[in-house]
Amino acid sequence: MTDCPEKRVFAAWLAGMAMLLCLIAGTAAHTDACTAITLKAGDGAILLGRTMEWGSFDLNGRVIVIPRGHAFTGETPDGRRGYQWKGKYGVIGTDMLEKEVLADGVNEKGLALALLYHPGFAGYAPYEQGKAGESMGPADVGQYLLTTCATVDEARTAIKKVRVVPVIEPVLGFPPPVHFIIADPSGRRMVIEFQEGEARVFDAPLGVMTNAPTYDWHITNLRNYVNLSPVALPDKKIEDLKFAPLGAGSGMIGLPGDFTPPSRFIRAVAFTATARRTADGPETMYEMFRILDNFNIPLGAAEGSDLGKAGSLMRSATIWTVVYDTRNRVMYYHTQHNRRVRKVDAGVIDFDTLKGGIMTRPLDIKKVEDFEMVQPLKSR
Repeated sequence: MTDCPEKRVFAAWLAGMAMLLCLIAGTAAHTDACTAITLKAGDGAILLGRTMEWGSFDLNGRVIVIPRGHAFTGETPDGRRGYQWKGKYGVIGTDMLEKEVLADGVNEKGLALALLYHPGFAGYAPYEQGKAGESMGPADVGQYLLTTCATVDEARTAIKKVRVVPVIEPVLGFPPPVHFIIADPSGRRMVIEFQEGEARVFDAPLGVMTNAPTYDWHITNLRNYVNLSPVALPDKKIEDLKFAPLGAGSGMIGLPGDFTPPSRFIRAVAFTATARRTADGPETMYEMFRILDNFNIPLGAAEGSDLGKAGSLMRSATIWTVVYDTRNRVMYYHTQHNRRVRKVDAGVIDFDTLKGGIMTRPLDIKKVEDFEMVQPLKSR
């Protein structure tokens, strides 16, 4: 049989695709499907919100309050002392794994941030012992930026001053691949990603983020959906037959509905671009939760969950949903266990006199739904 170069190339391509699919399948149990959005109110208030998805196990998130003046030391792969800093600003937010590691938060200046998973694309700086004092792990970045920066521009400068190196998270067994979306009260928004050892910073005027691949790829992919519109398609006549849309929403035909990061990115842009007008931050909070609820993921639908282990302890792959009002310095959230919206107000916290340093409390004191009983009206 004659050796065909085209066949060799095709066979190599198939082998490569098979390897890629194996890698994807091997990490499916840890796949995170978070979605982040921002909205602007009529009075100029900027709100940043996100869903926290993790179907493999409960991240046991807590409300966390970080006081002013708290001293931090960045982690390094070999346990040497990493970058050290003292926080200038108080912070409220959520943490993960019952560790004082921010998943998202807002500081007293109104700078808000959310950490999202970025599997397969996050590439941190190689660790060098001689540069341990400049280094920190991925889990340190949120605390570093929110405790030292008041604006997006300050965060852009600050991330260039440190080396983010691959520190293994024991629960995962590998360095968490992450990226960040950041917003401030001025309306500036940006995304930070780590590729080939460098922090890459993108302006993010659309104010949305999901997961893999890279942010610039998602922006390019939007070109495939420029036809989407909130306006219904017009009637069309073919020969003697007249065809009209079957109902509302025909302008959004083609909007992807699956749980993949590219599809969620498109939906997030579509929903935020067509959001109803709202007067202020408190009213915009309703719209934020309405939109973010579209991204809730049932256990087993996309997360590769082991329902035998997780099913009795978890009710959703969407563990919590949180919204930050950067103007009013307020945090709102609900969880997989309790849909009641709870509120944390940074304005009533004295960040100078917190006793015991960092303070935490569970997102849910009781992991049950909070019902309001409505009694039937008396019959006449």
